[in-house]
Amino acid sequence: MTQKEKFISILEGIRRPGMDSVMAALEKNGFFEAPASAKFHLNREGGLLEHSLNVYEAALKVKEDMATLNPSLIVRLPGDSIAISALLHDVCKSDIYHKEIMSRKNAAGNWEKYEGYKSDYTDSFPMGHGEKSVIMLLRWGLEMTDAEMLAIRWHMAPWDLPFQSGEHKESLNAAKSQSPLVALIQIADQIATHLIETE
Repeated sequence: MTQKEKFISILEGIRRPGMDSVMAALEKNGFFEAPASAKFHLNREGGLLEHSLNVYEAALKVKEDMATLNPSLIVRLPGDSIAISALLHDVCKSDIYHKEIMSRKNAAGNWEKYEGYKSDYTDSFPMGHGEKSVIMLLRWGLEMTDAEMLAIRWHMAPWDLPFQSGEHKESLNAAKSQSPLVALIQIADQIATHLIETE
């Protein structure tokens, strides 16, 4: 089974209104071919798909391990919510990367041309990161729980929190208090990016 087939199989197994529209939009927007970043983790074709699956697998593993310490997490972290939040947390990246010929110094110190990616977060819908993913999913008609929306919205908190207001920090803390899914997706995203996807 390819990564794309696995991704589709997991989400199609969730009988949630709007899922068919989401899958069509991901295909149309180039989600399955997009890189996960322009210069850092998985900056290659299909990187975003690989990263999303890595976040999903990390989230399942963290839930499994933490449930041995806190059994209530088995019920409080439903599998369909983990799948939706992990696999769809970065849909905002599906249409922001563009291939471009770039220059870099090679091992010999000489300049060479290569095909890389450039990102444009202001291209069509400059809404931010997590919030853009939530809005895109809602526009595509996906029925989501509050916990799923909060987890996707706040998955970047460790990185964008220094730039946020006091009100945003209070909202993040309240979101974590309302649902352990928020912390789980943040942690899984960090594990995927900094432990699984390092080369």
